[in-house]
Amino acid sequence: MTVSIDGQRLWSSLMAMAEIGPTANGGSCRLALSEEDAAGRRLLIEWCKAIGCTLRVDRVGNLFIRRLGKRDDLDPVATGSHLDTQPKGGRFDGILGVLAGLEVFRTLDDHGIITERPLELVVWTNEEGSRFAPAMVASGTYAGAFSVESTLARRDRDGITLGEALAATGFAGEMEVGEPRLVGFLELHIEQGPVLEENREAVGVVTGVQGMRWFDVTLRGQSSHAGPTPMRYRRDALAAAARLIDRLQGHALADTSGDTKVTVGCLDIDSPSRNVVPGEVRLTLDLRHVEESELDALETHFERELAAAGETFDIETRSERVWASPVVEFDVGCIDAVERAARAQGVPYRRMMSGAGHDAVYVSRVAPTAMIFIPCRDGISHNEAEYASPEHCALGAQVLFDAVLERANTLEASR
Repeated sequence: MTVSIDGQRLWSSLMAMAEIGPTANGGSCRLALSEEDAAGRRLLIEWCKAIGCTLRVDRVGNLFIRRLGKRDDLDPVATGSHLDTQPKGGRFDGILGVLAGLEVFRTLDDHGIITERPLELVVWTNEEGSRFAPAMVASGTYAGAFSVESTLARRDRDGITLGEALAATGFAGEMEVGEPRLVGFLELHIEQGPVLEENREAVGVVTGVQGMRWFDVTLRGQSSHAGPTPMRYRRDALAAAARLIDRLQGHALADTSGDTKVTVGCLDIDSPSRNVVPGEVRLTLDLRHVEESELDALETHFERELAAAGETFDIETRSERVWASPVVEFDVGCIDAVERAARAQGVPYRRMMSGAGHDAVYVSRVAPTAMIFIPCRDGISHNEAEYASPEHCALGAQVLFDAVLERANTLEASR
């Protein structure tokens, strides 16, 4: 029997969630554990309880919404994502993965289908990291990358801890972090890039996530007067930063595969003034690659270029690696299940690596995992203009449904 999800119901759920924390230009603002985020969570819980699901909340606020299986003693198959957004985020990043999971549960309920294994719909806390750094901290805590205590102690810009925000919103749970153990996790997400749209493909079968390394960089020279100081006597920190950025950009652009990515996202000049040679500059650097050895080489190249800029401009340089996420390869069994589901839809699809971080990155450390991508318009995400069509959302949810159903009716664990 072919079972189809209700694409219109999914779209209506997406639009209803978008009414919570709307922004002026059609996006969403539901910062992690804000009142808006809490309201979105409560709406989801209400929808899930209406179809007989039960809720458990762990100590860092991750929601686990269970649908019983025939063999409830077996470890569950899970799906989900996050409901928090960027300050001026879109209506689909994370939210689609959660509400498509809800649609999977609703469709099973419509047809009276009970899977062999139980199912869990998971909402991970603070995926975006825009309120509490770093990103994906709660799924990372679930996977053992961070301690519960350190996660609860993380503070936002106003000094409020994550633990205090959990208590204020009513999502300070009691379940031990790391429970329940999952036999599989499948996450549907918008691509957040242009590859699927540009190639007229409808589904991405995500095989892994590229490696990422973040650095804080300081270049310190000497402030001096722009008029009397000859060019050859200057120790210009900003000129050195510009040289570094240009060299790194050129190196990345020379990689015809497009797998090398370099981003300077923040650039701060200490006490900037129109007629003062900048004496100190701080910048952030984001390096990414799909191969760990190439990421090592990219980091070495950066260090070499930083040292060269320091020598050329007679300045001091310092860099600190503040975060690293290795290249992730997802579970073969879960990838194959997604690919079979995509092929069954008769649409063009591709196997691909993700360029962005997701909760699935951390979950893959402790459970077999894979992801599904659908196109987003112009590849835009983390932006109020973020958009995925109703048709693509429905298609992604259908692929998710079929893959989840297959995994949930498999009694042997993937690994």
